[in-house]
Amino acid sequence: MHTEEMLLSPDGVDRLRAALTGAGFTANGIANRLGPPGTAAVARNDFRAALRATEDRDPLGSLIRLFICGQTESEQVAADALAPLPLADALAAGLVERFAGGVRQALDLEPYGDAWWVLSDLPAGTRPGQPLAADHVLGVGGASSTLIGATVRRPVGSALDLGTGSGVQALHLATHADSVTATDLSRRALRFAATTAALNGQHWELLPGDLVAPVAGRRFDLVVSNPPFVVGPGTTTHTYRDSGRVGDRIGAELAAAAPGLLTEGGTMQYLANWVHIAGEDWGERVAGWLAGTGLDGWVIQREVADPMTYVNLWLADASEATDPDRVVAWLDWFDAHKVEAIGFGLVNLRRSDHDDPLVRVEDLRQSVQPPLGDQVAAWFDRRDWLRDRDDRAVLAARYRAADGLRLHQEATMGADGWAVDRQVLAMPHGLRWSEEVDPLVLALVGGCDGRVPLRDQVALLAVAHEVAEADLAEAAVPIIAHLVERGVLVPAAD
Repeated sequence: MHTEEMLLSPDGVDRLRAALTGAGFTANGIANRLGPPGTAAVARNDFRAALRATEDRDPLGSLIRLFICGQTESEQVAADALAPLPLADALAAGLVERFAGGVRQALDLEPYGDAWWVLSDLPAGTRPGQPLAADHVLGVGGASSTLIGATVRRPVGSALDLGTGSGVQALHLATHADSVTATDLSRRALRFAATTAALNGQHWELLPGDLVAPVAGRRFDLVVSNPPFVVGPGTTTHTYRDSGRVGDRIGAELAAAAPGLLTEGGTMQYLANWVHIAGEDWGERVAGWLAGTGLDGWVIQREVADPMTYVNLWLADASEATDPDRVVAWLDWFDAHKVEAIGFGLVNLRRSDHDDPLVRVEDLRQSVQPPLGDQVAAWFDRRDWLRDRDDRAVLAARYRAADGLRLHQEATMGADGWAVDRQVLAMPHGLRWSEEVDPLVLALVGGCDGRVPLRDQVALLAVAHEVAEADLAEAAVPIIAHLVERGVLVPAAD
């Protein structure tokens, strides 16, 4: 990284880090200072307890008042809190600014994780009535946290963060990648990312340019992106949310670029919005993004919003005043393109170099137990296991039911007692799948204790139900494969 890419000089970054670590200005340090009630109140933007707990204005207290509570403090208090970083350097870097006879924060300096800090612009609403700048740099938000939790965290050689913003994805990538590259269209965002990296003692390759353009011809083991995915007519007002692409084309564009970005066995994961068009299957639309890529894909829809809710959400996100003409124009675009709703979710791609890539598109708006990244990795592992086995091998394998697997039954009372109408296998953890099954499948699952090959179970059930063993085996294989993919059944170790 070059010095001019950072908000502070290398020496200034070192001095700021010394100030933060010396004061204990970390997530744990703040929580210990404020206590559970005060910490919980801060999360609700109620700073009263925090202000009472920091009235002595020691370095930690002053930093909490400045960067957590958004207070204006005297220049002397700010200088003491930031030492050994000179206040003049903090002012020149835009970290703080003079206001009302004192000093207040001008950027968001967020303690993050165990001992990290993320630098970004102030969140929406920090300055009432002031909309976000066009080149606003986001900090750690809901979307970025979703991607952080969904990323596969296995060790890799090289990782790429497309549209890095303040660099929070890259921070996490550096914990399990030998090298990290990050791109962003905004040179201002790259300055924030460079400062975040240096402040946390990390080293990333930072490249200016639009998404994949700066890394053309290069391949990576893991690629992640929280791109500007907002759906609309292609108008660009804020670089963090608007890609300039019409509709949901940025999602399709990233899928098309993935084959050229990934090493063999490499994984790409990105957040996206997609439109639900009247009379069309949204899943087929998104699956179409992956057609011809040769990649395995698992697309997970997590949220769906109607157009009005969607427009209001994103206008409020940037603290924009409601402009009736703009709202009407945006909604008219949705109407003209028969958009009934907008979906949000995660696209998981992997280069497996198989002739028969598998694509699954699913609505998983039920609760998901974090971390989702572990579930994504396990899903690809299960698909590999199934792909490597033909029907005979599936029948020869032994299986066990997933830990905690539950059976829910619905029954109706009749003249002869209870009659079971419906039986559902449910996973109490992970993705919390549920599968309705018939009595024969339930019997197969019930016999999966890891000791008996599936073919032996089929033979016994065929005799018990007086059906041809070959017919039962033919029917059982795809059902068992589906339950293995879901994680309801787990192949027993040899």
